[in-house]
Amino acid sequence: MRYGKTIREEYMAKIVCIDDDIDVLETCKLLLTEAGHSVETATTEKDGLAKTKEFNPDLIMLDLMMEDITTGFHLAYNFRSDDVMKFKPILMLTSINQKPGANLNPDAEGEFLPVDAFIEKPIRRETLLNSVNALLSLPKEKINVSGRNKVI
Repeated sequence: MRYGKTIREEYMAKIVCIDDDIDVLETCKLLLTEAGHSVETATTEKDGLAKTKEFNPDLIMLDLMMEDITTGFHLAYNFRSDDVMKFKPILMLTSINQKPGANLNPDAEGEFLPVDAFIEKPIRRETLLNSVNALLSLPKEKINVSGRNKVI
C-alpha cells in the first residue's frame, strides 16, 4: 500500500507486454506507465507465459513474431485455452507488413486469430493509448476467444 491505496486502486490497469524488441518494451512501458497503468514486460515466449500467470493482467500485449514467426500465434492460443487468461483482451503488435513478401491484413486474416486488436509497428502513442482504452472497456462477451469475432 502507498498513500492509503491498495495496488489495484493505485493503477488503472495491469498490463503485460511481451516482445523480443527491448526498445518496443521500453516505449510501451513508458507510455502506459505515464497513463497510470502498471506494466510488466517479457522478451520470450516462456517468460511471457510465466509473467502473465504471475501478474494476472487486465490486458495482454504481444508481438506476432519473436523467437520464430509463429510465437505470437502460439501465445494467443495458449492464453485463450487457459481458464484464467481466456477472457483477457489481447493486443497484437506487429511489423510483419514491413517484411519483404509478408503481409497480414487484420480485417481478412485476423479473424482466425484469437486476438482483439492489432497495432502496426512503429507504435504511435495515441494509437497505443486509444487501443488500450478500447480493449480495457470491452465486455467479457466481446472478447475474441474463438478467433471468429471481428478485431478492433
